Amino acid sequence: MFAIGKYLSKITNFVSIIGGLAIALMMFHITADVAGRYIFDSPMPGTITVVSYYYMSIAAFIPLAFAEQKDAHISVEVITERMPRWMQHNLERLALLCSLTVFGFLGVRSFLEAQRKFSSGASIVQGNSEIPIWLTYFVLPLGCLLMVLVVAYKLISSFLPQETGLDTERAQADDIDQQD
Repeated sequence: MFAIGKYLSKITNFVSIIGGLAIALMMFHITADVAGRYIFDSPMPGTITVVSYYYMSIAAFIPLAFAEQKDAHISVEVITERMPRWMQHNLERLALLCSLTVFGFLGVRSFLEAQRKFSSGASIVQGNSEIPIWLTYFVLPLGCLLMVLVVAYKLISSFLPQETGLDTERAQADDIDQQD
């Protein structure tokens, strides 16, 4: 199981880099569009479509599993921190099971929608350009699939005594300051 967790961590770490690259590309694309618009009086065609369909969907949905791997999703533990340890573990398992169910259904439904968009060749006309957007509809099911894999692995691992192998260490502000 430990090796599976390590492999799953490598996958989620890699896709989080893709999410970060999407944010960087979005920044450069928007900057180039604004510069083109105000300096050269010639904006880049399709910027709104590319940013909203490509960059934003990749940046939002691909790193979901990374956040789950790092236990970085928002949680409020005002009541549960006062409960016995065994109850906290069982509530965590229940939350993982709920997440598994929700992301499983969301992944299946979004995949069916992506197939529909693919078969219709969905695209948006912006200016003189036709920009295909059907490809971006597959980003959400991919993000959900990765999320389901991480959550299912965490749920199964919660019943086993050994370490998970998932890279759960978060970068701390002190760590970043020391590197500078």
